[in-house]
Amino acid sequence: MAAYGLYTHIASNKFRSMLLLGGLFMLVYVLVYAGALVAEVVINGNGTVAYYLSRAFADLLRAAPVATIAALAWIVIAYFFHQSMIDAVTGGHDVTRQEQPRLYNLLENLCISRGITMPKLKIMESPALNAFATGLNPRQYSITVTTGLLDALDDKEIEAVLGHELTHIKNGDVQLMVVAVIIAGVVGFFGEMFFRLFTNFNWSSGSGGSWSSGSSSSRSSSSSSDSKSSGGGAIIVIIIAIVLIVLAWLLSQVVKLALSRSREYLADAGSVELTKDPDAMISALRKIENRGELPGATSAVMELCVDNPREGFADLFATHPSVQSRVDALVKFAGGHDPGPLLPSEETDEPEAPAVQQDAPPPLRHGPWDDANGAATPPPVPAPGPSGTTNSNPMGNPVGNPMGDSIGPWGRH
Repeated sequence: MAAYGLYTHIASNKFRSMLLLGGLFMLVYVLVYAGALVAEVVINGNGTVAYYLSRAFADLLRAAPVATIAALAWIVIAYFFHQSMIDAVTGGHDVTRQEQPRLYNLLENLCISRGITMPKLKIMESPALNAFATGLNPRQYSITVTTGLLDALDDKEIEAVLGHELTHIKNGDVQLMVVAVIIAGVVGFFGEMFFRLFTNFNWSSGSGGSWSSGSSSSRSSSSSSDSKSSGGGAIIVIIIAIVLIVLAWLLSQVVKLALSRSREYLADAGSVELTKDPDAMISALRKIENRGELPGATSAVMELCVDNPREGFADLFATHPSVQSRVDALVKFAGGHDPGPLLPSEETDEPEAPAVQQDAPPPLRHGPWDDANGAATPPPVPAPGPSGTTNSNPMGNPVGNPMGDSIGPWGRH
């Protein structure tokens, strides 16, 4: 379903959420079938490829009710406890107005101005500059902001980021993203389980001895050829199982492609609609650019954030458009002004040392005649004699010792 406007975008998100939930069950069945193939090879070591495939399909039919119940249970658990899981990964925690009055008031003003139910507010202790929204219903909606974002952005920029996340909630993007996280969690769990099975199982002694290299001399040539053919069939079936597991994992990653990148453009536009300040959104994006990496967060959590700096396969699986393209859209359609990417010195938290000090101390004195203004050789002051006259040498130059009995400019010898 193509999304041409805001309302069709919201309807498209709901439709895609249902499709993704249906796809979750299909991926679970694929993983169960792959596991059944491996189990048949381990239990019944002597068989053909067709034998293993048919037996595994029968196992899938018997295990389908259990797999369905397990998938449903995971959906229920994720529905009620997904926020706790995300908080456990990111370290986010609830904050009140008393703890964060600045942030709380900015969010509350936005919600009041548009009649939006105020979501919960969470803080994540991290120097990264990022924020994300989660939740599947109005009672669960929450917005998490990093401490780094609070320190680096001013009030207008923070307000723009909060408006971005509120638009995600309003447009139904959050529900779709949480469903995608649920699917990635299921497939990742079973995929890791099967991977450990493959790496830990001792294939040289398993599968009923069909993988054993030793053979009795009493075997006939026909039985030996049957053993080789059955062993070859088992190898083919194991390869098929591996392919199915990899395919299920890839499909879970391709789910990201169902998450239209237009949602970020719409969220940026929604932020401008709420704040009436496109320049604030542009400035916030420029500051967040390349500074939003959350080291402890999974890729699924990063896909919820304002900006996801993690890219792969030449941007094929990237869930966010580039910051430059988002800024260009705000400049073109919202009339904003782009200050350009921040320089490397501007991205650091430490202030840059000035090239030239304005109140520099006077230069070092190079000799006894240097004055405070840096004059190289000021005329010497004549020293008064005992009678108040100035002593002169035979050449007519005044001489004297203003330091009393000290000899030379550096004091007493």
